[in-house]
Amino acid sequence: MPDRRLTPDHTVPSPHRLAFGGDYNPEQWPESVWQEDVRLMREAGVTLVSVGIFSWALLEPSPGSYDFGWLDRVLDLLHENGIRVDLGTPTAAPPAWFYRAHPDALPVTREGVRYAFGSRAAICHSHPAYRAAAARITEQLARRYGGHPALALWHVHNEYGVPVSACYCDGCAAHFRRWLQTRYTSVEAVNEAWGTAFWSQRYASFDEIDPPRLTPTVGNPAQQLDYRRFADATMRENFVHERDILHALAPGAPVTTNFMTALSQCDSVDYWAWGREVDLVTNDHYLITDGRRTHVNLAMAADLTRSVAGGAPWLLLEHSPSGVNWQPRNPAKRPGEMARNSLAHVARGSEGAMFFQWRQSRRGAEKFHSSMVPHAGTDSRVWREVVALGADVGALAEIRGTRTVPDVAMVWDWQSWWAQSLEWRPSQDLDARERADAFYASLYDRHLTVDFAHPEADLSAYPLVVVPALYLATEAAGRNLRAYVENGGTLVVSCFSGIVDEHDAVHPGPYPGALRDVLGLTVEEWSPLLPGETVRLSGPGGAELGGDVWTEFVVPRGAETVWTYADGPAAGGPAVTRHRLGRGTAWYVSTRLDAEALAPVIDAACADAAIEPRSDLPTDVEVVRRSGENGAYLFALNHTDRDAKVPLERSGTELLGGERAAGHLTVPAGAVRVVRLDAE
Repeated sequence: MPDRRLTPDHTVPSPHRLAFGGDYNPEQWPESVWQEDVRLMREAGVTLVSVGIFSWALLEPSPGSYDFGWLDRVLDLLHENGIRVDLGTPTAAPPAWFYRAHPDALPVTREGVRYAFGSRAAICHSHPAYRAAAARITEQLARRYGGHPALALWHVHNEYGVPVSACYCDGCAAHFRRWLQTRYTSVEAVNEAWGTAFWSQRYASFDEIDPPRLTPTVGNPAQQLDYRRFADATMRENFVHERDILHALAPGAPVTTNFMTALSQCDSVDYWAWGREVDLVTNDHYLITDGRRTHVNLAMAADLTRSVAGGAPWLLLEHSPSGVNWQPRNPAKRPGEMARNSLAHVARGSEGAMFFQWRQSRRGAEKFHSSMVPHAGTDSRVWREVVALGADVGALAEIRGTRTVPDVAMVWDWQSWWAQSLEWRPSQDLDARERADAFYASLYDRHLTVDFAHPEADLSAYPLVVVPALYLATEAAGRNLRAYVENGGTLVVSCFSGIVDEHDAVHPGPYPGALRDVLGLTVEEWSPLLPGETVRLSGPGGAELGGDVWTEFVVPRGAETVWTYADGPAAGGPAVTRHRLGRGTAWYVSTRLDAEALAPVIDAACADAAIEPRSDLPTDVEVVRRSGENGAYLFALNHTDRDAKVPLERSGTELLGGERAAGHLTVPAGAVRVVRLDAE
């Protein structure tokens, strides 16, 4: 399909400003508050707000009866004050009247329990009445507001896949059968793909196939994997239906929906597929305060979002000014952290920084979620930091349309993650997301900016490609990675990769299946470790590393052994190998190493890839570049409590303070500096 992503001359919120603002829910407040809201928005430098995302019950209080008067007044007021609008279709929260008429539109769990009305996103995406009602309200909004001067962007639904992606009702069963018939053509092809000869599961017709509901023991893994694909595709069908209505009735305004690419927040959506369907990639990101370095996860999510956008500019549509409300413990952000988080997203490609939400709610489930205007009001640290951040975002307007410059790539595939997460794998402790986190952290600590890539994508632009977890690897992916190495690339692959095909069938021959040729080895057997067990690895010069969770019996078939198991089940055997193939090199890590233990492997691979180490940069001082027709820009973000010095390759002007910088840039503790580098 054509690439609809926005070009640099067609972005939001205007040709001259970055986006700054947040979700605005005026319907929660008396109309007398609205004038105060827009006055404060102007004081804070707000340029864009998201409106109407959860307003279906107010916009259509009864079937076919519409009330747009309040929304007319809101949009007019915002336009009069120079604030543009990301206008939502409210289809993530159908009204009570809809469920009263169609109670079977509430989704059913795998266990057969039907959810009740009273939350959000309780939707069976296969239900024809839901699809029809969503189309009608979308058509009404498009006809009424498609030409409104405040309109900058259409916002369809909200966070697809959160909190419900799959429904297991009878309507979904019928839809699943139709989806399978389109995908496979014949029931015989389904039997072959799913391996139904196992446990006498063979089907004689599509009518015999149901969703993978609760079974006495483990169900068919290929069926479960296809159902996840079906659920994702069904949500995407509904998005495309609304998008096409908006394109037809309100041409000119881009259409998006807010993603949640952080791997800790949404695991039910294949964003590679979704990124091709939106006009502008947008993302919601919330810190998971679990004791880890949250800024590393933030950087990873931003890099992944940019990659889903194909490297093009994208937009951070939601994050929190301070604490959230849905974790077991919700600490406030420290002074300066809000600005640092926001500008970290901008450094990695976002065309602004948006929040949930503008004014903190007094009622409802999210009343303790932080907002730009907190319960404490404008005489508060949060508000003062919001105003200061608005000025900083305004000062960075000239970076619009520039692109973040990557150093290396990481292969990631949501469908492989889905497959590896199914039951009865060799060890439940070997988690694909954890491996991605660890490898990313090791690259981050080497001050390398990461692009993410689908395993079948063109990788030729990257000197180093890391594969942290690719349990499901198609034959095409295997050929792609081999060609990348043969043509001079450096590849690093982690354990338990290349094992099965797209149907979760084990590749013929020894492990690691689709990757054994590029890695130059076979694996005779896996030997997962029990909780608390560890292994020692012995390497060059007698150096030692520690691994856990997983070991393998590796047999080199052309690869050289670089690190050896010093103890454990595979003692004396290869643990980390290196294979020269064509003009490139492929590394394999057969145990679980944390980010720190991965360092010498990543360093050696960087040497193979001729990537110069950045030993001149302190740990947790983030340096990222954006460049384009406007020039080259260096972002330096200091996540430490000590001032830091960042070497400059050439002199420039610091945009947030206006001073000249040469030789090096001083970045105060917890601060951000952005330098427009002088032309070479």
